Amino acid sequence: MRSSSWFTPVCLGSAVLLLAATPRLQAQQQDVTFEQAFRGQTTDITQPLPVLKGWADADHYLEMRVLPASGRLQAMKVNARTGAATVYTAPVDGPSVEVRDRDVFYKAADGSNIRLTNDTLVEKNPTLSPDGKHVAFTRNNDLYSVEIASKKETRYTSDGTDVIYNGWSSWVYFEEILGRPTRYRAFWWSPDSKQIAYMHFDDTKVPVFPIYSEKGQHGYLENTRYPKAGDPNPAVKVGVVPVEGGNTVWADFNENDDQYFGMPFWTADSKQLWMQWMPRGQDNLKIYSIDPKSGAKKEIYSETQKTWIDWFDAVPFLQNNQGFLLQSDKTGWSHLYLHNMDGSLKKQLTSGNWTVKDVVCTDEKNQLIYFTARKEASTRFDLYKVSMKTGAITRLTFGNYNHVISMAPGGKYFITTYSNLQTPERMALLDNNGKVVRELGNAKGSKFGQYNLTKTELTTYKTRDGLVLPMTITLPVHLQPGKKYPVLISIYGGPNAGTVYDTWKFSPAFQWWSQEGVIQVAIDNRSSGQLGKMGMNYIHRQLGKYEIEDYMDAAMWLRAQPWADPARICMTGGSFGGYMTDMALTYGADVFTHGMANYAVTDWQLYDSHYTERYMDTPAENPEGYKITSVMTYADRYKGVLRMAHGTMDDNVHMQNVIQLADKLQSLNKHFEFMLYPGERHGWRGPNAKHASTETARFIYTHLLEKPFPAQFSAK
Repeated sequence: MRSSSWFTPVCLGSAVLLLAATPRLQAQQQDVTFEQAFRGQTTDITQPLPVLKGWADADHYLEMRVLPASGRLQAMKVNARTGAATVYTAPVDGPSVEVRDRDVFYKAADGSNIRLTNDTLVEKNPTLSPDGKHVAFTRNNDLYSVEIASKKETRYTSDGTDVIYNGWSSWVYFEEILGRPTRYRAFWWSPDSKQIAYMHFDDTKVPVFPIYSEKGQHGYLENTRYPKAGDPNPAVKVGVVPVEGGNTVWADFNENDDQYFGMPFWTADSKQLWMQWMPRGQDNLKIYSIDPKSGAKKEIYSETQKTWIDWFDAVPFLQNNQGFLLQSDKTGWSHLYLHNMDGSLKKQLTSGNWTVKDVVCTDEKNQLIYFTARKEASTRFDLYKVSMKTGAITRLTFGNYNHVISMAPGGKYFITTYSNLQTPERMALLDNNGKVVRELGNAKGSKFGQYNLTKTELTTYKTRDGLVLPMTITLPVHLQPGKKYPVLISIYGGPNAGTVYDTWKFSPAFQWWSQEGVIQVAIDNRSSGQLGKMGMNYIHRQLGKYEIEDYMDAAMWLRAQPWADPARICMTGGSFGGYMTDMALTYGADVFTHGMANYAVTDWQLYDSHYTERYMDTPAENPEGYKITSVMTYADRYKGVLRMAHGTMDDNVHMQNVIQLADKLQSLNKHFEFMLYPGERHGWRGPNAKHASTETARFIYTHLLEKPFPAQFSAK
């Protein structure tokens, strides 16, 4: 449940439209049909934008186009300035490696394939060296590489077991620290391709959590090393090994200390490996420079906060060891700081009550940093440049739009995909002064004006302690004055993972529910990122309490509106959103009447150590906090109708969560709905995804719309 997601998906589409309760004129316009909303039949309300695949160089981007003569999809190299396009014959992503038939295959620039391994064991996470000569991978929890030219294999470790992993993450590191995109990979090539840094994990002391599968006659148990809040964590070492093999040089840390290591970063000259380190309390982040030859460490940077600190996703280095950038939220807002290589602060580049998102390019020749930020409005992202000399900031994007940026190497051009709640996405290419060079595409379709489209509006609400936060509302398409409609609030709600943005989020299914008479709402709470780290700090040691109270305050405002039915106020969400939904029907039962909670945490003692303790500290340190944030604490308040759904083999939020809540509600003789999905993990796939969607629709018709469930939803 790693945080820092942007544009988190919400159930049934995204949050949208509102406030004038006056019916709109709809002459000569049509509604979307069921087949268009749920069976993929085209509407032509929108059309695809150009399919871009990044940049070939500073002056050319790559676009996938269908060739008229052959109908074949082809990569084209497009001149940014003129638009002239030529066929791009090299693989779009360059030479690549993959696992196929349990072995490693290399695909060269000319498209030819070479099988590099040939054995019965499974290789994982093959990764090309920067010079393209070697491929590193893991096999049976040991680290290897193979030379492409000779197919010579080098084994670096030999102690891998079912609890010892080399270059392969322990579960909690994969989920919470290194991140899911790594696919458990925990090794990193040096820029000169001569060394590999890797993490060594020992899960011996990490408790085993059994996950049951019902398959076959006897079923089976899948035992996972999963540290819950307060449990022993994996012991971790960080080492560096030469590409030709030999002894690993271990960084000078005690692996038995109660600590965490974040993503490492090699310096450009490959002479230093920079390691992120935190104590278990996660309130002090240090960066150490590690000497790969000796393992000796030197502290470069240290930051302390009273609540918690998030890992750095990147540490951009300037050329020729001229310094590095850090993005810290230590002031309560995320900003950019320029440091010398010894860690001393050279200059704070940005400041104010707004949030920097990402550094997208560093132009050292002109002493400019290009970055995205939520500066004009907390619900939108723009691109800016800041001078490293003067600190002057220039906005490069335009209008009241949200911008998604792809910047050329060196920063000469950038492409923005921009939209807002009322405007479908458009795509444009601009130069580094913000001047539009060419318009590239418009997602508005040929029949956009022929439908009774929903209108989503952005508004705000005020919390009981005076904070102002955003909310989007979509009133029914065929709103009738004087009639009251059900409210469906789709949320996630986790720290720094808001859902309310001023960006185009149309879908035919979302349109369907508006036609049927559902008011669709999205709300962000104080920890969503809209108020920066300042807003997140409220939730420290009481994860969930402020959040549900913020949602209650917003829902109370909604209940008072003339078009909302106070007897039909429903919340829905998954994971943290499922937890919020459970809290809505217990802690907030006087406000919310219905809920659909999917794969929800119900008690923070049941979730993993790193995520939970970041916000809550350990159960021993904060017993009262764990009590006041547990759904079970408020189960006796439950009323209304709650539907819970969970996968039986969820290895992230264990089914244990929903079972314990079900047991508590049963002991209190409470009515609720409960759906299990056998074999499913954290979410649904295949036929179960369709079934879950159908059952969600059934709940909406039965409990919110209070009318018969249409038969076509159940058709195969």
